[in-house]
Amino acid sequence: MKRIVSMSALAALVMGGAATQAAAATATAALDVNSAYVWRGLTFNNGLVLQPSITAAADNGFSVNVWGNYDIDDYDGDIEEYHFSEVDLTASYAFKLGAVDTTVGAIAYTFPTTHPDNLDGAGTDYASTTEIFLGLGYDLGYGFSIAGNIYYDVDQVDDFYLTAGLKYTYEINEKTALSLGALISYAGEDFTDYYAGGTDSGFFNYILNSSLSYQVTDAFGVSANIAFTDSMDDDALPDEAVHTNVYGGIGLTYTF
Repeated sequence: MKRIVSMSALAALVMGGAATQAAAATATAALDVNSAYVWRGLTFNNGLVLQPSITAAADNGFSVNVWGNYDIDDYDGDIEEYHFSEVDLTASYAFKLGAVDTTVGAIAYTFPTTHPDNLDGAGTDYASTTEIFLGLGYDLGYGFSIAGNIYYDVDQVDDFYLTAGLKYTYEINEKTALSLGALISYAGEDFTDYYAGGTDSGFFNYILNSSLSYQVTDAFGVSANIAFTDSMDDDALPDEAVHTNVYGGIGLTYTF
C-alpha cells in the first residue's frame, strides 16, 4: 500500500485558461527490488518483491502515479508467488504555500485476485480502499528538511494515519547523494484495529532509514536503501504484528 507505478503511457495533463492547453510534463519509470514489502510497519511480504511504478508530472503541479507490488516469494504460503498482489493509483497536486511545500491528493489501493483464501483474493486480508491526503514539507537549510502527512481513509476504515519526519541529505558530489531519515506515526483507533488488531489509537510505528543515490546520466539513476521499523505503542501496533524490522533494496529510475 504504497506509495505512493506500471510501465504504460499516461494522458497529458492540462492547464486551465481561456483556451485549454496541454501542460509540459515528464514521465518517470522506476523499479525497486526489495527484501520485503513493509507498509507503515506492517509486513505484507517478508520475502523478495519487485515494485515497479510510473509517474507523470506536469509543470503545473498535477501528477498521476501507478504503483504495483509483485511478489517473488509466497510469504510462508500466505500469498501466491509470481503475481501482483497490489496496484495503487495516486493523483495529486503540489504547490507552494508560502515557504511550505504542499501536496493534496488521493490514493486508491486495489488488490488483484491472486489467492482465493483471502478476503477479496488479494494476497492480504484487506479490501480495496481509498485515502485522501495532505502533505506539508519545509526546508530547514544545511541539508535538513521536515515533513508531515495526514492520510484519511474514506472507504473501508474511515479513520486517519499521521506521520512526521526529519531528513538530512548530503551531496557527496554532483551525481551522488546520501540521505538519512527518521519518521514517527500516529493512527486512529479504527485504523489500528483494522490493520493491526490494535485496541486503541496511539503512536503507531517509527522508521529509521538511509539511502545512497547515484545519477548515472541526466535521465537514469540508481539507489540503495536500508530501513528499520518497529512499534511505538503496543496498544496501537501490537509487537506480534511486526514481522519484519530490517528491510532494504535497490532502485532504478528513468525520466523521459
